[in-house]
Amino acid sequence: MVVQGFNIHLKTLGMTRYMVTVHGRYDDIQAASWKSMSTFCNQPWLLMLNRTGIGKEELWNSDVENDQQTIQTAKLFPFFHISENVGLKEVLWLMGAIEDDKEKSILKRWRSSWRVSLSDILANIDLGAEFLCKRKLFYKVGEIQLQKALTAQGHKGFCSFFNSASVEDHASSVLQTLDKVASETLSPGIAARTLANIADMLGGMAGTKGGLRSGPAGNVSWRKAFSYLEAGNFAQGVAAMAKEREKWMNRPDLLIRAARHYEGAAQILIRQAVMTAKQFFSSGEGTLPLMNKWVQADCPARIDLSGGWSDTPPITYEHGGAVIMVGLLINEKRPIGARARRIKEGVLRFTVINEGSANTEVECRTLSDLEDYCQPHAPGSLLKAAFICVDLIDLHSATPLHQQLQDSFGCGFEVQSWSNLPHGSGMGTSSILAGAVLAAILTAAGKSFDTTGLIHAVLYLEQLLTTGGGWQDQVGGLVGGVRLGLSEAKLPLKVDVVDLNISKDYIEKFNERLVLIYTGKTRLARNLLQDVVRNWYARNPNIVSTEDSLVRLAQECSHAFMDGAFEIMGSCVSRYWEMKKLLAPGCESVTIAQIMAMLKPYMYGMSSAGAGGGGFIYGIMKEPNLHAFVREILEQQEDLEAVVYDAVVDESGLTITVEE
Repeated sequence: MVVQGFNIHLKTLGMTRYMVTVHGRYDDIQAASWKSMSTFCNQPWLLMLNRTGIGKEELWNSDVENDQQTIQTAKLFPFFHISENVGLKEVLWLMGAIEDDKEKSILKRWRSSWRVSLSDILANIDLGAEFLCKRKLFYKVGEIQLQKALTAQGHKGFCSFFNSASVEDHASSVLQTLDKVASETLSPGIAARTLANIADMLGGMAGTKGGLRSGPAGNVSWRKAFSYLEAGNFAQGVAAMAKEREKWMNRPDLLIRAARHYEGAAQILIRQAVMTAKQFFSSGEGTLPLMNKWVQADCPARIDLSGGWSDTPPITYEHGGAVIMVGLLINEKRPIGARARRIKEGVLRFTVINEGSANTEVECRTLSDLEDYCQPHAPGSLLKAAFICVDLIDLHSATPLHQQLQDSFGCGFEVQSWSNLPHGSGMGTSSILAGAVLAAILTAAGKSFDTTGLIHAVLYLEQLLTTGGGWQDQVGGLVGGVRLGLSEAKLPLKVDVVDLNISKDYIEKFNERLVLIYTGKTRLARNLLQDVVRNWYARNPNIVSTEDSLVRLAQECSHAFMDGAFEIMGSCVSRYWEMKKLLAPGCESVTIAQIMAMLKPYMYGMSSAGAGGGGFIYGIMKEPNLHAFVREILEQQEDLEAVVYDAVVDESGLTITVEE
């Protein structure tokens, strides 16, 4: 059935009304009713007339020729009744959706109504009212679709809708719809995406005049609203933000600044969504080491062969992720590690060992000394956050730090951490280091744990630090070997690790073909991450399709590794790099492009380790043991600082040793 609404103005009655018509999808509205194939609402005219009791003379005046007696000219549709409302009920009756009662009241009302035909309607449409109605309907449908897409976590984007609403002066209603979704949901993931969509709406209203979306979001006026969100009170937080938003709507630059604060609020809720992973971590009672005996945790670095970015929140819990990772010894050593020991004094003593520069030393004697754990650049913030992450210290307790340490462990702790890879390497050092620190302090505190739980604890820890991050780094560094990490599109966020059971022969052949190159340039992933997340929340179609391809590619690369098919593996790596560049334009630096172009004839495939922009790149060589040849090629380029590192698969992952 085709049901349509029209705004028509009948001068004879001096009124404008909205009315509804109906006809069948297969009706020929210009076919004469007496023809055998002619239908109304997909049924022969005779059946319709017998069912309703309508006579032909009631539809067409006597001066209408038989050939002109069509659906288009039939006065089928009630426009006005002197004492009753007419319209939808009569239309449902005409189409056979409802039956008349015994008194034939619908037929009587239909007969006593002023009725019009489709021809009458087309001749008397009120164009102004029609356009206004269509516009209202467009935005009403759009808001319903928006609400459904957000609550059902559908992959539909609305940037064009937001831009249209800002031009058509409909932004206020759209913002109210978004406020409603964010305040009523119980899911931090849905709330985060909704707030990010509000940021897109505000950005659309500002147009090109408000400046850059990226920027600070620390205005004190928004602090109260943020505190509600931090406490998990979505309704009050969203209401407080909406109230503050009204003060920032009159200038493009203010709109952009408000958009930044909505993105900041979304980050708060992303952290809460990722923190659901902590329920998959638990610790038990283990053996408490002797006083002053070091517990050391050492980890390999990792490279990602395919699937990266699908492990990144919010993508990983909204889309699902799959990444294939390889844990690597670098120059025959595990380059990332930490050690901890019990000390008699009730303090926490931290040392961050910085290769090539002075070490960072921090001593915490009070709980207040730990309060900057959430500031990534604060001295020893990772080590501070680690004690809070696994509940060794309760920062909100009234019990002083030294007393908590004495009551729980009868001692304080000294912790040292290090990474022997360049900062910004792309080898997952920060997340792997977090796992090493947790392993060391838990063991030193006499706690037992498993590696799977530790992977989830690192996710929680990085949210405490406010640095964000996915799960591929710690999987590669803590588990080691060749692994496929998987996460489903749901909360709580849970990571499963699949051992691909690669034969020792294939591992050895992979080692012979793997070349790892430090570009001499560090990378900054933060801006790349912000842009990718923003595009994901906008459900840019290219981003969504690329994420689909990343997950499929990780599976394909896994099979290639299991089969020892290095040419296919190299193809996967090359396609992976192209996908990274689609997700984060600009991640290919001039240096990376130069090195890859130079070495392309000798490689099945090459990619940047991690998000790109600098750090390490790696390649799968066509011939084994060409490392010296590659080193010679790079050394001949005077403008390059690239260095070839020795790298082989570390099948052990995290190792913990206790000083005897």
